[in-house]
Amino acid sequence: MKKLIVATLLLGSGTLLSAQKTAKIPAYYKPAKSEMYHKGWIDFNKNGIKDIYEDPAATLDARIENLLQQMTLEEKTCQMVTLYGYKRVLKDALPTPEWKQMLWKDGIGAIDEHLNGFQQWGLSPSDNENVWPASRHAWALNEIQRFFVEDTRLGIPVDFTNEGIRGVESYKATNFPTQLGLGHTWNRELIRQVGLITGREARMLGYTNVYAPILDVGRDQRWGRYEEVYGESPYLVAELGTEMVRGLQHNHQVAATAKHFAAYSNNKGAREGMARVDPQMPPREVENIHIYPFKRVIREAGLLGVMSSYNDYDGIPIQGSYYWLTTRLRKEMGFRGYVVSDSDAVEYLYTKHNTAKDMKEAVRQSVEAGLNVRCTFRSPDSFVLPLRELVKEGGLSEEVINDRKVPYRTVRRSLPNRPCRS
Repeated sequence: MKKLIVATLLLGSGTLLSAQKTAKIPAYYKPAKSEMYHKGWIDFNKNGIKDIYEDPAATLDARIENLLQQMTLEEKTCQMVTLYGYKRVLKDALPTPEWKQMLWKDGIGAIDEHLNGFQQWGLSPSDNENVWPASRHAWALNEIQRFFVEDTRLGIPVDFTNEGIRGVESYKATNFPTQLGLGHTWNRELIRQVGLITGREARMLGYTNVYAPILDVGRDQRWGRYEEVYGESPYLVAELGTEMVRGLQHNHQVAATAKHFAAYSNNKGAREGMARVDPQMPPREVENIHIYPFKRVIREAGLLGVMSSYNDYDGIPIQGSYYWLTTRLRKEMGFRGYVVSDSDAVEYLYTKHNTAKDMKEAVRQSVEAGLNVRCTFRSPDSFVLPLRELVKEGGLSEEVINDRKVPYRTVRRSLPNRPCRS
């Protein structure tokens, strides 16, 4: 699961977008349900008792176990999905009364790219008044967090995720060169500073998880995403990737989620997108070139998140592979964070790879393989409802759901245990 609650610093006011109107920012963040908030702990489930999962002095394992015991199937499954933010899937910039009737009335794992200004390719940045200034943006994310903490049964905070491979994706932020350009510097300290600044700016805006760095190793220069890699040397990728993660996760400011695991960047004929990429690589090349950076960064930087790729290898899609997502990643590499899917990686199991007959079967394969959170530009219902059906029909054990939630919750160790405040 995530941190118990996000702590967001508000920046000073700045220039608004032309279509916005000035909005007053409160000097102090005042929770509506103040009776929840006690000295040293928060009554997340609002029962007037300090439950074990609400006790900062309890061990992490005890808190996780206590929370799992209180969660319904509906609440567990909602924590396994991402809701894409404003103008992507989510229609609202701020909570509305209708939210108490939506799927996320039982909570949600993450909200991605919310109010970062991006709408769709080819469109101008969003002119919503909550996009900028940064103080308004952070206030808006606090308001959303307040909904999940104060208006859901167990008060489980949401994770705010965003892209950040060349600076945090925002209407205004420090803009760095592409990873390929940064890779040409061979400068470890510089890359750590890039990570530090990216994480700091993300946290100030209210985000708690940054999808960076990219640990793919470039092999075929025809590949359309070549500018996103640090270079063609696995050693270089591992060295700079380690420093980027150390910078991002410095002082617990955000979690870093590296991508794309595994064997993603050497597709046959430089294929991408809807094509079945079928990378033609011997196992030795996969191990020594493509897996090497992930091993190093997990071990040396304490990487908290990994994004599973939507390609296949040796005829088996990574997203549906227990071997890759559990045996290799967790048991052999010692990864203890969470696995989030790349866009449509789950859906591709039946639309492209044909290892599943429908979405329900794709959900089962993904979760059994080791997926913790589904992320894509679709309604969260499309994953959560089939997942619930599988459990109720006996096609998937609820114990598997519990197991998938434990690594996700360990990520909260990296983030402060404080209420939202300005």
